[in-house]
Amino acid sequence: MEQTQTTKVIVGLGSCGIAAGAVKTYNRIKELTASGLGGFELAKTSCIGMCYKEPLVEIQDASGSVIYGDMTEDKIDLVLRNHLNGIVDREKVVSSGHMSGTEEAFFDGQVKIALRNCGYMDPEVIEEAEQREAYAAIKKIFETGMGPEQVIAEVLASGLRGRGGGGFPTGLKWKFAFQSESDEKYIICNADEGDPGAFMDRSLLEGDPHAVLEGMMIGGYAIGATAGVIYCRAEYPLAIKRLNIAIDQARSKGYLGKNAMGRNGFNFDIYVKEGAGAFVCGEETALIASIEGQRGMPRKRPPFPAVSGLWKKPTNINNVETWANIPWIINKGAAAYAAYGTEKSKGTKVFALTGKIRNGGLVEVPMGISINDIIFKLGGGIQNDRKFKAVQLGGPSGGCIPAELGHTPVDYDSVTATGAIMGSGGMVVMDETTCMIDLAKFFLHFTQEESCGKCTFCRIGTKRMLEILERITDGKGKAEDLDTLELLAYQIKDNSLCGLGQTAPNPVLTTLKYFKNEYEAHIFDKKCPAKVCKPLLSYTIDSEKCTGCTVCAKKCPTAAIDGGRKQVHLIRTEACIRCGECFTVCKFDAVLVD
Repeated sequence: MEQTQTTKVIVGLGSCGIAAGAVKTYNRIKELTASGLGGFELAKTSCIGMCYKEPLVEIQDASGSVIYGDMTEDKIDLVLRNHLNGIVDREKVVSSGHMSGTEEAFFDGQVKIALRNCGYMDPEVIEEAEQREAYAAIKKIFETGMGPEQVIAEVLASGLRGRGGGGFPTGLKWKFAFQSESDEKYIICNADEGDPGAFMDRSLLEGDPHAVLEGMMIGGYAIGATAGVIYCRAEYPLAIKRLNIAIDQARSKGYLGKNAMGRNGFNFDIYVKEGAGAFVCGEETALIASIEGQRGMPRKRPPFPAVSGLWKKPTNINNVETWANIPWIINKGAAAYAAYGTEKSKGTKVFALTGKIRNGGLVEVPMGISINDIIFKLGGGIQNDRKFKAVQLGGPSGGCIPAELGHTPVDYDSVTATGAIMGSGGMVVMDETTCMIDLAKFFLHFTQEESCGKCTFCRIGTKRMLEILERITDGKGKAEDLDTLELLAYQIKDNSLCGLGQTAPNPVLTTLKYFKNEYEAHIFDKKCPAKVCKPLLSYTIDSEKCTGCTVCAKKCPTAAIDGGRKQVHLIRTEACIRCGECFTVCKFDAVLVD
């Protein structure tokens, strides 16, 4: 067997890969090495975004790089042996530097800035990060003599807006904190957002913690902070582990601590604070309260954190993705960043694609790309060739954008105009099997439970809205419910203290706006068009398709199905509890749902 010493086998060990069995794959490759299959270097990396193909194994050799998908421990032996013999299993190739893989479209159209290093290095080895320009931006600032105001001006010129939801200009936020006079200031990284986009935060921290640390260092220098806090939910143990490893490595190299980066007077260190995962702590004042050891509840503003934040000192807060963009902007220049995106939404945005989509995972795209391009070009379209119905954008507090608005550019203003929000990047795709009222109920249930209870409108108003939605999906809705839902929604939006309450009604308002016909079908026709809401379903048996196999009758929990063997069966409606078990077990498509 002819092998080359330059061959490198890299296993993706992000949380998504580990959940799919990547550790077993990694260990199996180690066993193969111990058993005599040598000639290659085994390494690990993080998620490259192609979560739907995990576990992923990349093989690099003199001829290029090939990434194989679905590499479970029982498949890796043959693929690895064949590859070392020059045989490439094209059916399992998902990406290649020198051939056309079946999944190349997933990477087409992506521009990786925040995710530039994820999947391309071992996140636990600082030297590999440095080879990919980690800490080059902060060095550039000191070597070229850029002052804090120049750094802030560069960030302002880039057009970077906060990637955590509101889209406030990052440079302007820094400017306010810089202008606040105090001998003690803080930088905070919000890594506790609880919507589907938080998957992106976790993957970025797992894959390139040094980008976030460097971004915070630059922000700390710009506003005059002496310490930074990364507020990360405890449910992200791998992210926390790699963050702490990166912080220790940065300290050992003198990048953090007293006279950081070898610059006298630049005393800046970073610490990790584990949060309990409360959704409301995505709001910056609630987050600050939690760091201080208080209950995570928002407070009135002003004063804003830039004036009075952590420990009542000037504080700047940005989310994970925002911080990861900063070093790239300083290295490449504001103009290079602003070259991507639209007039008011510059740069790129990371989205976590999930739901009824073929290619779920992380994608980073230029602002301004259409929803349809993300779903159908990068995401590969809808599962099982079903019809695209809507996309939920912005997480639990986001809104549902219908398929007819799929041409909408993904930028802050265009998305807001639909009634949704950008959020931190959650993008949940739905097909015709999704009941939009059931979906709105699901998200409202989440935000209602996560409400801190401080505001009457949020605490009680969301509960009343949820009760109405539950009544509608139970087939007990009334015509006046539609007006009541809308009235409550706007009262909650207008009178809640923080962003959770102000945006919680969005799923209801957007589904009322774009899918009112479904509400009317539930209320007036007592039907669920998507056939999801069980109390509104009725089951019958097609006499022409029924073979009398008796399976449905045996599985029926209430003995509501009559008929002997090889006889056409009949469902007694009065005894049916609409559990759907008969529909599930029938192999002849004889059970009909209406």
